[in-house]
Amino acid sequence: MPRPTRIQYENAFYHVMNRGRGRQTIYHGDAYYQAFLATLSEAHQRFDAVIHAYCLMGNHYHLLLETPRANLDRIMRHINGVYTQRHNRLRKTDGPLFRGRYKAILADKDNYLLQLSRYIHRNPVETKRPLVDDLVEYPWSSYPAYINQAKAEPWLQRHYTYQLLGHRNKYAGYKSYVSQVIDEDLSKLYGRKHTVTVLGDSDFREAIAKDQDKLTVNAELSAALSERPTAQDIVHAVAKVFKVAPKSIVARRKGRQKSNLPRKVAIYCCQQYGDMSLKAIAEYFGLSATSSVSPAVRDVKGLMNQSGLASKLGRIEKCLSCIK
Repeated sequence: MPRPTRIQYENAFYHVMNRGRGRQTIYHGDAYYQAFLATLSEAHQRFDAVIHAYCLMGNHYHLLLETPRANLDRIMRHINGVYTQRHNRLRKTDGPLFRGRYKAILADKDNYLLQLSRYIHRNPVETKRPLVDDLVEYPWSSYPAYINQAKAEPWLQRHYTYQLLGHRNKYAGYKSYVSQVIDEDLSKLYGRKHTVTVLGDSDFREAIAKDQDKLTVNAELSAALSERPTAQDIVHAVAKVFKVAPKSIVARRKGRQKSNLPRKVAIYCCQQYGDMSLKAIAEYFGLSATSSVSPAVRDVKGLMNQSGLASKLGRIEKCLSCIK
């Protein structure tokens, strides 16, 4: 049976969860938790993931994510894939870490963001045997930062949650809100064997159902791109679509030159699809510094709706999906 398509659109909110294979432990100590947080930081920097809340438990995690670029699959491929590599290096082992595809619940932010934030943060005390007596004592969630009892990670987005809460004293207000029990309706939904995939009122669900064909992504393409094409693969795909020589994309021209859009697109695709570090991209394209990568990526984003660029990127993706 083919995988169901994932509903993705710009600025969507998701409650994302994944668990170790056979419920095995995925965090064996502080170094593992820190490695996962570093991976979240990279997902924020490289793929614009907005992280509103997190809670890392012994054998699973919860994330509350926003996707300005409609790229949840790309974000999660980085988080799960890179953390697996880091876990295996620390553990001196190999093989898959997670049980399979992550679960993602698309949420109506106006009606459910606060409830989900509370649900995620209460995990350490909602287990059969609570991990702590007071949530502020659990260091591997964003809750202590939310009540100003720990330094917030620079990529943690708290402002929108505070705004929804509408309390004059945001720290005390959030603490009071989370101290309340989880909503009964939410508990029932999450208690079902088959968790819902869309969380919202009837209007939100109807709107999603109406536009689902426009909001879904091709699961086969996503799976194919998970093979992480090389920079050379990407350059050849871009050259084919733009009908230019690969050499004109890779070679750096000296002096003031006319903008080389295929080169910028190739740099963008290396970051978007190749899962390459900024250093690796800079070295491949002969850039003097890693800071030179971001302007090219930014230019491509700015031109996305002009000159048929989105269509060209779609053709490039198809080329990359055919690479074995």
